[in-house]
Amino acid sequence: MYVNVQTFAGNVGIILRCFGLSRAARGARRGVRPTDFQVSPTTSQMRVLAEHLIVYETGGKNSAGPKTAATFPVCEKLRPHLATLMGNTGFSTLLLRALARAQAEVPSLRAVQVEADGSLAGFDELVLQVDPQELARGNVVLVAQLLGLLVTFIGEPLVLRIASDAWPELAISDLNLYEKDET
Repeated sequence: MYVNVQTFAGNVGIILRCFGLSRAARGARRGVRPTDFQVSPTTSQMRVLAEHLIVYETGGKNSAGPKTAATFPVCEKLRPHLATLMGNTGFSTLLLRALARAQAEVPSLRAVQVEADGSLAGFDELVLQVDPQELARGNVVLVAQLLGLLVTFIGEPLVLRIASDAWPELAISDLNLYEKDET
């Protein structure tokens, strides 16, 4: 079973309207139109962390090779850790939102869907349609969006701790996540 982005967004909108929290209504009170809301790019720190995790998980090889779930190995490795924290439904919802945000930056990711258990599907079409560099870029953007959403909800220290639990052999605390901001 796939989770549809439009259905998810519609359900969230219904819930928000029930509580009087629609984005348009809040924006109208502040003089902001609904079209003014933009998808913000992921922080460079989460992109750095995503790149490090992907390079470590793939052994530095191009991650566009196999047509398996290992095409996005970091998401697959984070899935059991985050599902323990928030359940399969919570993880799949979070991954669905991360995928929707990543699709805004890398449109070729529209071939990928989030299944109900939080796994990713749709690689056959993606691998056939997209060059390896675009797939690698999509991988980084998706992982960075996922990590960025986690930082928003639970904070950077807890995200780094979860990453350390998922990759105990990788010294996450020693990574310089701010190396790209210093230039």
